[in-house]
Amino acid sequence: MNEGYSNVLESIASSDPTPGGGSVAALALAHAHALALMVSRLTSGRERWKEGHDAAEKVISSSETGMKHAQDLAWEDAAAFNRVMDAYRMPKDSDNEKEARKESINSAIIGAALSPMAIVEESLNLLRSITELAKSGNSNALTDLYSSAELARTAASIASLNVRINLDSLTANRSEELLSKLTIFIDELNAEFTTISDIINERLGW
Repeated sequence: MNEGYSNVLESIASSDPTPGGGSVAALALAHAHALALMVSRLTSGRERWKEGHDAAEKVISSSETGMKHAQDLAWEDAAAFNRVMDAYRMPKDSDNEKEARKESINSAIIGAALSPMAIVEESLNLLRSITELAKSGNSNALTDLYSSAELARTAASIASLNVRINLDSLTANRSEELLSKLTIFIDELNAEFTTISDIINERLGW
């Protein structure tokens, strides 16, 4: 741990609303990728775990990019919230200003819903990528891979809250469309997590 890490935590802990829950979800996802990378690197190239080499290399390829992307999503989520606040601060003295403000608020809220939706989708993608590794990766690091899966599931759960709170401000049609998409993601994510959990528990004899 270093000073930069502490600074991030202090920033979250401040009275400023950003970074908030969505950014924390993205950072949790970044940690999930980091653990997946660790387990992959403890598997790749080691003769004892040769059956897991292909799975490990695939995770390394996807999670190196995924970890950086998750950090970008943390910034984007904060920026999306700030755009909503900026829209609400727009002038509303004339009818034209009121209409422009209304359109800007609606557009910003959609962006604020789509940003955490991306975190949910990326969390699902990570779980998809580590399922094969759970079957054949280094057994000495299975609890770390389990932790990766738990963090990805948690990231998606937190992000889904931010999606839903923003959907409450949208028109019914747009809200229903995004909610349907969110439900599909979460259902598949939970199924994928259960598969990973079952595989790891069986390998550990738990």
